[in-house]
Amino acid sequence: MITFPNAKINIGLNVVEKRPDGYHNLETIFYPVKLADALEVIEARETAFTSSGIEIDAAPENNLVYKAYSLLAGDYDLQPVKMHLHKVIPFGAGLGGGSADAAFALKMLNDYFELGLATTKLEDYAARIGADCPFFIQNKPTFAHGIGDQFKPVNLDLSAYEIVIVKPPFSVSTPQAYRNIVPAKSDFNLLEIDQLPTEDWKTVVKNDFEKSVFPQFPEIEDLKNKLYEAGAVYASMSGSGSAVFGIFRHSPTNLDIFLPEGIFIYR
Repeated sequence: MITFPNAKINIGLNVVEKRPDGYHNLETIFYPVKLADALEVIEARETAFTSSGIEIDAAPENNLVYKAYSLLAGDYDLQPVKMHLHKVIPFGAGLGGGSADAAFALKMLNDYFELGLATTKLEDYAARIGADCPFFIQNKPTFAHGIGDQFKPVNLDLSAYEIVIVKPPFSVSTPQAYRNIVPAKSDFNLLEIDQLPTEDWKTVVKNDFEKSVFPQFPEIEDLKNKLYEAGAVYASMSGSGSAVFGIFRHSPTNLDIFLPEGIFIYR
């Protein structure tokens, strides 16, 4: 059995307040995109996890796919399987690749072992893996708030556009992204984004992490500007970076002219 865990982008990301527990409350829209890994599960004599593609610098038992299996195996009598992940979604890019892998693993294992788990139950398991992991269970455009773990459906359809994701050859860590962040309420309600033409997002739909990340990594700000030069109607850093996405009315044919060498392009 094989599945294809897809990435997400953040459309708007407001850091609205710091919580007493040290975390921050956020407001953002998670939007699923085509960029995807490939995950396969097959029968085996003993449970194992292997990978290919982008190198995963962690022990197999620490991978979120393996953790998803372990969570279910703690409650159900699962037979051994071999899980193989071909990694395409880059790490440290703000694209949710690890969370997607875990959520899709839960869904696939539910089908593979015919557990009959309801969506809400799968979301409960996913929440034990990561705050944004439950989003990938239903995998639909979603307004996320709290620490990114509370969800509301949002009416947003970008199927008429082409979304291009670009990533520099480095990542941004969460502590780096939060450096110099000053929480503040947003003037724009992201739940009303469907009422605003995409061409007007540029003035009101912001990612607060850009204010912290761009001074540390001006190359990322340059990528955003290059996407606008290439014709994007909206461009933004995704999550805490380092990936940047552009939303285009028509498929851009001149990206190589605008982007510097060494940049990864996903379309």
